[in-house]
Amino acid sequence: MTRITAVDLRRVRLPLVHEFQTSSHAKRSLEHILIALTADDGTVGWGEIASPSGPFYSAETVESCWAVARDHLTPLVLGTDWDHPATLAAVLSKVRGNHFARAGFDLAAWSLWSAAQSIPLATALGGVRTSVEAGVSLGIEKTIDDLLAQVALRVDEGYRRIKLKIAPGWDVEPVRAVRAAYPEVPLHVDANGAYTPTQLPVLTELDRLGLLMIEQPYPPRALVELADLQSRLRTPICLDESVEEVDDLVTALRLGSGRILNIKVSRMGGLTPAVRAHDLAADQGVPVWCGGMHEFGIGRAANVALSALPGFTLPSDVSGSDKYYARDVTTAPIVATDGLVEVPTGAGLGRDPDLAFIAENTTDRLTRTCG
Repeated sequence: MTRITAVDLRRVRLPLVHEFQTSSHAKRSLEHILIALTADDGTVGWGEIASPSGPFYSAETVESCWAVARDHLTPLVLGTDWDHPATLAAVLSKVRGNHFARAGFDLAAWSLWSAAQSIPLATALGGVRTSVEAGVSLGIEKTIDDLLAQVALRVDEGYRRIKLKIAPGWDVEPVRAVRAAYPEVPLHVDANGAYTPTQLPVLTELDRLGLLMIEQPYPPRALVELADLQSRLRTPICLDESVEEVDDLVTALRLGSGRILNIKVSRMGGLTPAVRAHDLAADQGVPVWCGGMHEFGIGRAANVALSALPGFTLPSDVSGSDKYYARDVTTAPIVATDGLVEVPTGAGLGRDPDLAFIAENTTDRLTRTCG
């Protein structure tokens, strides 16, 4: 049995190397919460709460996650005995919702447990690959020429799939321009729920552009409307925000609301439910890929490990750290070479935190211990 004797929370802010805009907001820097769980034998596991700063992607924010982590999740895990991360996940589930906050603790538990077992995180999760295919996500740019320049850069770097953020007014024209310039590149679009059924003509136009998928065209809870849309389109709909719980996936599959699943560790509350979603999708023959929340190196390493599972048959959003950050919070960044990212082979995360750099960029810190 393992007992958590210390919880260390740190809010860390890093600037982005390139502004990133979605259908709802723009980002120039990111603040995430890093978690260090210390066990009674001295083993430390690191996790990351990669929530957005504002309530645009989901209801959670850095502020809400900090409060929940401080006031509820830390007291729950501190001094708790557990023998497997799934056991601790059951304890964390006493807190309803708050998936981003719970995900950071769940990741830290898996990191700690796999390090204690002297095995890589990917092996602990059931991974079978030594490298994973990397896609890249590109935000809304000021002009189509700016977008084409970003696409050219990432195609030259060898990324295996290009994802374009879209929004009403920035959709058919820029996507058609990218498709014309790169007719053979696997391409998909992500609306982050910005459209409604009244905008079916736009989605029908996108359906003609040979896309790999259209990700989350309608709002999260519009599962019936998504099912109707999927019946009208040849292009598979990929679900993202619609699936926060494994039960959401069961409902979506029953309704036929989509044909592909984006599994995000943060959105689903951690690696434990992410693996369950992977297993369910695999049983139903639904392809999955790992989405990202611009994670720092700790969360990014976990995403790579998860992407090593057999059901992740599509390129995942595990692009190299250098696409987002001039310097990452781990001593060795995640690197993509010719569109492939090597799965870390060291025990635990396989990436060590850069404690000095983390300290330089920490905006707040809280430590709790027990005897």
